[in-house]
Amino acid sequence: MHAGSQKACALKRLCYNAETTSKKLSRKGLFVIGHRLHGAVRLICFATAAMFIGLPVNSLAAAQKSTASAKTSAPTATKKSSSKKTTYSASAARARRQKLARARAAARTKALAEAQQPKFKFDENGTEVPDVRAEAAIIYNPATGKVLWESNSQNQRSIASITKVMTAVVFLEGSPDLEQKVKILRSDTLGASTTVLRTGYTVTANDLLHLTLIASDNAAARALARISPYGSQGFIRRMNAKAQEMGLSSTNYVDSSGLLAANVSSAYDMARLITYVSNDDRIASVMRQPYYSLPVGRRSIQVHSTNQLVMRGDVDVQAGKTGFIRSAGYCLATMLRLPQGGPEVAVVVLGAKSNAGRFWETRHLLSWLSTKASELLGGTPVQAAAVPAT
Repeated sequence: MHAGSQKACALKRLCYNAETTSKKLSRKGLFVIGHRLHGAVRLICFATAAMFIGLPVNSLAAAQKSTASAKTSAPTATKKSSSKKTTYSASAARARRQKLARARAAARTKALAEAQQPKFKFDENGTEVPDVRAEAAIIYNPATGKVLWESNSQNQRSIASITKVMTAVVFLEGSPDLEQKVKILRSDTLGASTTVLRTGYTVTANDLLHLTLIASDNAAARALARISPYGSQGFIRRMNAKAQEMGLSSTNYVDSSGLLAANVSSAYDMARLITYVSNDDRIASVMRQPYYSLPVGRRSIQVHSTNQLVMRGDVDVQAGKTGFIRSAGYCLATMLRLPQGGPEVAVVVLGAKSNAGRFWETRHLLSWLSTKASELLGGTPVQAAAVPAT
């Protein structure tokens, strides 16, 4: 009996150690290995019991069956767990994307609703005046050179693709042959961001002018500078010289497309520049076109104006150019005619918060001016049309 008791104690310690080892392995995350080891040790325990204390044989068979079942079921359980985790992650990622998309759509809807509502404030004289959300804006009378209303109009700011207005002015100075063929180079398209042109295309200078002013195509603007008599770098110097000749003291250009933030000016200077080009039908007539078809081989590429006022036709646009890069915000320089056959006014908005915002701010300013025609323009809009130039 003493010998049997010692064997039973030894067996008990063996089983206890096996159970403890199994639990420790399980805590370390080795589920399959731990489970198999536990089953194997249990089988050894039962076999030892059968040998020393006479455990029934059918119990040993049951233990073997339990161990085999554990071996086959453990990988399956792991696979199910892994599959469930993957499905959950994909579902969660999809839900996050949908939530983010809904939030963005709601933000756009809210921003549009706000932009559509004009804002006003009272000036130092107690007069109700526009309160624009843009960083700078101006209403300029080209007939008299008078500023009718302004907000930070002298501040120097990045103007983005409004730069292309001067690009067109300088390119057309020498009355170039607009039917000349131009092959697009890699230097034109590299990093151009907004362009329909591809390296190797052959187009005309007239195509490039239309793409530059209608679609705000950056590669087209670069190509115009490159084929000019000045060359690409000399063209930039001529742009700055022209700005000085025109008295645009806050204006400086560093590239012909406007992609670089260092292209700067003020709302006041841009009002004067858009006034200048509105008198050049080679430029103004292009700016008024909502679409342009570019023939490329046997097919054509249609582009549309980036100016929503031109696309919608709800405002009488005489000339205009959009601009956007992150550092500039959303910009718009336009020459507009007041309703009822009224006079033309230059309206410039720089640094608006959204694409739609720049167009709504322009509409609000024009609408406000229409109600102030007798006060600011000397009579009704129709009578004000007869104001002589000075």
